[in-house]
Amino acid sequence: MPDKMSTSKSQGMKWWQLSLLGVACTIGTGYFLGSGIAIQMGGVSVLFLFILAAFGTYLVFDVLAKMTGKDPQQGSFQTYAAQAFGRWAGFSSGWVYWCSELLIMGSQLTALSFFTRFWFPKLPMWVFATVYALIGLGVILLGTKVFERAEHIFAIIKVSAIVMFVIIAGAAVLGFLTGTYPPKFPTAKEAYLPKGGVGIWSSFIYAYYAFGGIEILGIMAARLKRPEEAPKAGNMMILLLTIIYIASLALALALIPLSNLQGKESPFQVALGSYQLPFVPHAFNAILIIAGFSTMVASLFAVTTILITLAQGHNAPAIFAKRTGGKRKMPLPALGFTTGGITAAVLMALLLPEKLYAYITTAAGIMLLMNWLFILLSSGRLLQLSRWGKIKRYTGMLLILTAITGTAFHPTSRPGFWISLLFIVLIGLVTLGLSFKWRKNAPGSVTTFHPDKLSMPKPDNHEGAT
Repeated sequence: MPDKMSTSKSQGMKWWQLSLLGVACTIGTGYFLGSGIAIQMGGVSVLFLFILAAFGTYLVFDVLAKMTGKDPQQGSFQTYAAQAFGRWAGFSSGWVYWCSELLIMGSQLTALSFFTRFWFPKLPMWVFATVYALIGLGVILLGTKVFERAEHIFAIIKVSAIVMFVIIAGAAVLGFLTGTYPPKFPTAKEAYLPKGGVGIWSSFIYAYYAFGGIEILGIMAARLKRPEEAPKAGNMMILLLTIIYIASLALALALIPLSNLQGKESPFQVALGSYQLPFVPHAFNAILIIAGFSTMVASLFAVTTILITLAQGHNAPAIFAKRTGGKRKMPLPALGFTTGGITAAVLMALLLPEKLYAYITTAAGIMLLMNWLFILLSSGRLLQLSRWGKIKRYTGMLLILTAITGTAFHPTSRPGFWISLLFIVLIGLVTLGLSFKWRKNAPGSVTTFHPDKLSMPKPDNHEGAT
């Protein structure tokens, strides 16, 4: 990440480029593999949950884009939380996000290892996790421009993969291909309620998790030529994701019995596996690896960027804001700290290879939604919302709380709920302890808000993380 963040019109992105980048950062194993867990728990009802999650995602990005359009900030939601509620909110929001993305990287590395074992079943998972982590660090070290170009290519590959699946599945449904099971969309009541109402409620988190990535759009929106076009980029991304998610999921559900799905396999791989298609399963598996690697690199980029922002705002050790390496100034301390977190994820892949994915995915999803809750809460302070805007804001908060609380009531998601709660409690205790120091250093500080723009002063003009 040697490039200095720039919002100049000569160097900024166009809105469609940001939208494509958002697709690349979003479509990953959270959808290709996490959707299988959701189907196991919620059955065919996950189709409705994905639509509901898409609506909830839109509600969050809508206010984030408006805040970005008025006041583009490198720290995005973390900076807005501090502007809205004070330093404690910026600190806790930034560290909750850092931990959530670290968990996401852990889940992505685990999923990548699952997919790679398709070709090398005898090798342990930690070997694959280590290799992918090192390659991801290499991409980040090449700089922001390389990251953006790579993610644009990944986006095209991932969308093409889903289109390929839709074409093949459509041919099977129309009778042009013959497989092990005759295509039939499940209509029985048991298919919609395989685990009862609790199963649907608890699987909601995985539908939301498939849309995780809008925060990276918020971080990268400051690079737009016209920041006010951020809503257009986000809305197009969410619409595109919703269409391809629903179409591909519906076809996958029509091709295979629900009982055939396992948490360690993508439902799309299982669906294709029932047809005699030479090389297609291998090609699709390669695309799944590209998808997971892409989102893992995006998470690595995001956690490094937010860590630098926290350090620049004195919410993390100052060393994480330093850059070294001659002409190519690299945030090596921040990358080094993040690498330590990745190492912990690799060790978890070694110790808990079979159960890790569902646990960490749930915990990452919960902490991600906690950050989205911060975004909605901040918008109530920083934006003048109409009555309809306030209704949308409260609706978004209700949907998020519904998804979070549902994880506590199912054995598959409950361990992840406790993991996320542990992280949140620890961050809360650290924030509480530091708040006494902040109060002592800055007594009597008052925040005022202007009705037409974000009112808190911007942080010192340091060089950006990107």
